[in-house]
Amino acid sequence: MLTVPFAGAPIFTRSRALRPTGKVLPEHARSHNRALVLQTLYSSGAQSRADIARETGLTRVTVSDLVAELISEGLVVELGQREDARPGKPATLIDVARDAFQIIGLDLSEHEVFRGAVTALDGTIAERAELARDGATGEEAVRLVEALVDRLLGLTTIPVLGIGVGSPGVVDPLGVVRSAPNLGWVDLPLQERLAARTDLPVHVANDANVAILAEHGETAPGELLLVKVGHGVGAGLIVGGRPVIGGGFAAGEIGHVVVGTDGGPRCACGKDGCLEAWVAEPRLRAQLEAVGADREVILHEAGRRLGIVLAPVVGALNLTEVVLSGPADLLDGAFHEATVDTLRKRTMAELNRDLRLRMSEQAEDIVLRGAAVMVLSGQLGVS
Repeated sequence: MLTVPFAGAPIFTRSRALRPTGKVLPEHARSHNRALVLQTLYSSGAQSRADIARETGLTRVTVSDLVAELISEGLVVELGQREDARPGKPATLIDVARDAFQIIGLDLSEHEVFRGAVTALDGTIAERAELARDGATGEEAVRLVEALVDRLLGLTTIPVLGIGVGSPGVVDPLGVVRSAPNLGWVDLPLQERLAARTDLPVHVANDANVAILAEHGETAPGELLLVKVGHGVGAGLIVGGRPVIGGGFAAGEIGHVVVGTDGGPRCACGKDGCLEAWVAEPRLRAQLEAVGADREVILHEAGRRLGIVLAPVVGALNLTEVVLSGPADLLDGAFHEATVDTLRKRTMAELNRDLRLRMSEQAEDIVLRGAAVMVLSGQLGVS
């Protein structure tokens, strides 16, 4: 059994940064410094022990001790001596054992299917699998998730570092899905159930919070808001390099914010005019398929409603970048233009001149890749 720091620890806490940045208090030093060494290697590639000591500020003795431990656990490997023209004995290069483990990621946010992938430690997808949801909810949907995990485990070729799951709804730091109305889940201990079934570390979080980890890994800004449009609508938020989940674990649950005072479509939650009723993919496609539907008008109004909800958030946090994740055929074009126009009209011009609203470049794999980041951070403390 692989023993690593942070095993079973939730990534989404209000005090923990995504990646280690320096030395800490003595009582936390060893696990933190292990993660610091791993993060340095993961980000920079092959280095010598002396290189790592210089970059991290740790002593050479500490680095050598930690590297020996990591090599014994199979997390780090020696690559041989560096070709170096400098005098003295050439340094031995080391690196993360990038081909020693695989990660399983699940995306449960889609309307029609549950999707999964087996990835390498660098996020490269090696295998894919999916199961049709066919409207399954409650325990039936849980059994589909378990079947998908079983299928993915059968596709792995080396030991599995952990399983990451992006689920719709409100998910607490222990991986309990407190509420996912579209799946009929209430207080479902999904993380515990999958861990007991597989005997592997499992991390479960809200799908938008998982998706933003993949986007943060690409761009690494201090502040970032990601809006994910799928079966529902949710947002992930990173401030100061830390994921924000809120006191009730529902930060980013913008889908059931009522937009305006003019009523609007009836939402699944029972209210009229929720953002999800305007913007969620099934709702938008149904409107667009109606007889005589005006595509530009429908998408423009949906984008405007999203802009109304986002404007206070952008203004309050002085965000400079917002990312949209979802079906490009719906979100690009008229929808995107209306959202940008509404944001600019509803926030101070001198503060939003640098505001950028863009589509994610990771398309439908964003939750799967974010799930891999979640496992890396949860198990090894790196991202």
